[in-house]
Amino acid sequence: MPLRVLVVKTTSMGDVVHMLPAVEDLLRSHPDAEIDWLVEAPFAAIPALHPGVRRVIPQAWRKWRKKLFEGATWQALGDVRKALREKPYDLIIDAQGLLKSVMWAVQAHGPRVGFDRHSIREPLASAFYQRKVAVSRSLQAVERNRRLMAGALGQAFCADTPAQFGLAIPQDTAWAMPQERYALMIPCASRVEKRWPEADWVAVGQRLKAAGLGLVILWGSPDEEQLAHRLAEQLGAVVPPFLKVRDMAAVIGRAQMAVGLDTGFSHLAAAYGLPTVGIYCDHEPGLAGLTGPALVQSLGGKGQVPSRAVVLGAVERALSTLV
Repeated sequence: MPLRVLVVKTTSMGDVVHMLPAVEDLLRSHPDAEIDWLVEAPFAAIPALHPGVRRVIPQAWRKWRKKLFEGATWQALGDVRKALREKPYDLIIDAQGLLKSVMWAVQAHGPRVGFDRHSIREPLASAFYQRKVAVSRSLQAVERNRRLMAGALGQAFCADTPAQFGLAIPQDTAWAMPQERYALMIPCASRVEKRWPEADWVAVGQRLKAAGLGLVILWGSPDEEQLAHRLAEQLGAVVPPFLKVRDMAAVIGRAQMAVGLDTGFSHLAAAYGLPTVGIYCDHEPGLAGLTGPALVQSLGGKGQVPSRAVVLGAVERALSTLV
């Protein structure tokens, strides 16, 4: 009988991307494993793009918790609970390590595995696991997830095996993408503190254009869309309309390289094997830096905004890897 596994990794986009190598490790040792994945609905397209994930179970707790007194909310909660209890699992792996993720894990039938109390931000969550795996909190997110998976499977973690993400590139998209070779610029930032100067983005775009690449500038919010259009006017770049995550993955997966802020799209670019330059202005990249099979460079940190010269140097190194 194939091993039936439920993966609980709900949010955010970058965290969901960082769980994919652990799923690859699982499939390497159990090629016929049946994998279900519980995830926040906005990010459901990410695990759905992995051919080894049998079923994606979306939930919308961020929305539902604001409407707990509405009947539709309880109907939706019941639907997720029913999906989780459809069949028992051989393993339920809570890789989120939070009380809100445990809330979902306990709805399914099967032995629960997660980080031990010293390995997560909310130690109480570990009380709900039948098996606990000790993983240092000082490790990068991808390695933490892979070590958790190894522990759940009763295997030794092999650090020499490179992380693989296994993402498929969608073959159809809602947007007619450029036919030329193009680079991505991803100036998306949820907070002002994470932004990088517009003039520096223009300098990066000019260098990419000089290298013979078209430019596609990604965005996710109205403010980011305005910035994208301002940059595009100066650079002759293309700005797509608002795209769902699956369509955005098609755009990202076909690019040649990417330069972006600390956002899920940048992590997705790295996972697709693009040479990727990550710009960190308000967050230390050490534990959640870019990871991918190509050249990835995470620059800056909290209170350490990388200079234009530093980023352009990284862009040169990325360009040198292109065929």
